[in-house]
Amino acid sequence: MSAHPKSYNPFDDDAEEEDALPAPWRDPRESPDGPGDRQQSLRQEVLRRAEATAASTSKSLSLVYESEKVGVASCEELVRQRGVLERTEKMVDKMEQDLKTSQRHISSIKSVFGGLVSYFKSKPVETRTEQNGSLPQPSSRLKEAITISKEQESKYQASHPNLRKLESSDSVTGRADSAGSTDEYPKNPHLRSYHQKIDSNLDELSLGLGRLKDIALGMQTEIEEQDDILDRLTTKVDKLDVNIKSTERKVRQL
Repeated sequence: MSAHPKSYNPFDDDAEEEDALPAPWRDPRESPDGPGDRQQSLRQEVLRRAEATAASTSKSLSLVYESEKVGVASCEELVRQRGVLERTEKMVDKMEQDLKTSQRHISSIKSVFGGLVSYFKSKPVETRTEQNGSLPQPSSRLKEAITISKEQESKYQASHPNLRKLESSDSVTGRADSAGSTDEYPKNPHLRSYHQKIDSNLDELSLGLGRLKDIALGMQTEIEEQDDILDRLTTKVDKLDVNIKSTERKVRQL
């Protein structure tokens, strides 16, 4: 049950507050201190977003350098692998040459006077297939990509998240002032410095992505050339296997 009498009017309580002035309407988006503070807060927000964008592009640039370093390491591994394939091919060629010499000796042994003839006969001159201290030569495209990317290693060291020296706003401002102001950048020195930093990072990102593309194309060319070496090596190994089996049959027949 309600404690109020039946004649109670709930709107009578508002009569006590009729003399009070109504609160002025205020835009919730507007700063309570006035439009001047609203503009100041907007300027601070613009600076904050510009700083965040500059930091984001710097981080992206660091990731590009790191990816480039991984790409160079992969290229160097491909070069090492090429050296292994080339040495293997030379060994197979040497085995093929030695097998041909053995077959000539076996054929000479079969004849009655073959042994004496082969004794006085001069030994065939063997051609050396191995090269002293020769390094594997990758494809020119891959070699050029490795050389160009290694020149950027110092920039990678400077921008790595664990090694880079983050620039303070004062140093950025000083660089921006020394570079000279242009009409395309804001007049605010801090905001101008962030914009110039963003533009510089974007230019470096473009160059870094171009180098990564060259690395990828160079690796593709190198892999294709190594596929040709593998095909050639497979054919030589199959032929060597046939000759070895033929030589074994001839030896059993002696």
